[in-house]
Amino acid sequence: MKYRLLTPVACAGITHHEANIEQLEKFRFSDEKEFLEEAREHFKGVVLLQTCNRVEIYVQGEAETLDSYLKSKGREGYRTLDGCSTLNHLLRLASGIDSMIVGEDQIIGQLKKALSVSQETGACSPVLDLCINKAVHAGVEVRTRTHINNGAVSIGSAAVQLAEELLGSLEGRHILVVGVGEMGKLVAQALAAKNLMAMYVTNRTYEAAQRLAEIIGGKAVKMDELYHYISLSDVVISCTAAPHTVIHYEPLKETLDKQRWPIETEHMNNPLILIDIAQPRDIDENIPDIDGVKVFTIDDLKSVSESNMDTRRHEAEMAEAYLLEEEKNFVSLINRASANEALGDLYTWAESIRVRERDKALGRISYADDRTKEILDDFSRVIVKKLLTDATFAVRSCAECGDMRNAEKLVLAITRGEKPCSPKEDLED
Repeated sequence: MKYRLLTPVACAGITHHEANIEQLEKFRFSDEKEFLEEAREHFKGVVLLQTCNRVEIYVQGEAETLDSYLKSKGREGYRTLDGCSTLNHLLRLASGIDSMIVGEDQIIGQLKKALSVSQETGACSPVLDLCINKAVHAGVEVRTRTHINNGAVSIGSAAVQLAEELLGSLEGRHILVVGVGEMGKLVAQALAAKNLMAMYVTNRTYEAAQRLAEIIGGKAVKMDELYHYISLSDVVISCTAAPHTVIHYEPLKETLDKQRWPIETEHMNNPLILIDIAQPRDIDENIPDIDGVKVFTIDDLKSVSESNMDTRRHEAEMAEAYLLEEEKNFVSLINRASANEALGDLYTWAESIRVRERDKALGRISYADDRTKEILDDFSRVIVKKLLTDATFAVRSCAECGDMRNAEKLVLAITRGEKPCSPKEDLED
């Protein structure tokens, strides 16, 4: 069912559904704040969501305008949504239904972060703030009502699952985690239960690597020892937030030529597995050319996603039923907010009358002291508020139903004495 949305909102972007890792990298905006600062000149509000498998722009504005703007930025191959379709997408996204790993929880934090960055740059609007927060609330509620997030529920845990499938078992293996941000922590936590021989953790900031290593019982190593510890590992999972390549071809090849596997490992004939789940990518695109090295990216996690979806399809169907009702509430909330401008005119009109009549009354009271003035001011405010309560409810009710025309007519009838309906409209009705 489609509902009438009074405030235009739109979304455009690409995701893992239609794009591979190269296309996502090409579409990505390297400087988020710079993009938001520029885009806010064209829209009332802008939120940019960039994760390892999606880049999406949400705006308070028309879809056609967003489409033209992105084309002017050299972007192509994206899909565009508008109105209620945007709201429905946001609900599904926050609920984990649209994620590569169905039910994953990280999208909640990613939406909050995207909203925060938008607010910091002054690019957000009250409508987009409402949209993101409503979607996050619905996402949390879906996870409470269903078991959609049971099991491997992140790209990080899916990367560990892929490594386990490739090797048969991770027991007794040496594994290096590069990057200790949110994704790195998820990877390390998933690995902690695998009975590894050794887990190494490295990061640009060594102290951060130490903190994570202490939590999961691993060994923190400095970034300048990266290639040495890669050579000691069976699997490397890289997930930094660096805007550039972290693991390079030449130093890796040189290190592997000198020292490939520790003498004590029983897996010395196995290939070195590198799993890159960073966006943009951490691993040099030429590294797969090194003999005995296999590189996997987010694209390779889709098989994990498909099996994951099979086990959660019923939970997703339960979530869809809940979201269908939430979409209706979502539209009502935004439409209700659309009445604020009309109500602002109403309250401005009422306030001007209140102040004028208050001052007239005070002028008639000889030697009115501060206490008398305060009482009269409070009294006039209460009277105005009570008189406008029913009118406010009527205006908001019209807006919630998508009938802004009658909402505005109600305000004009009160503030200017205009008839709610013209004689012609009376006849038509």
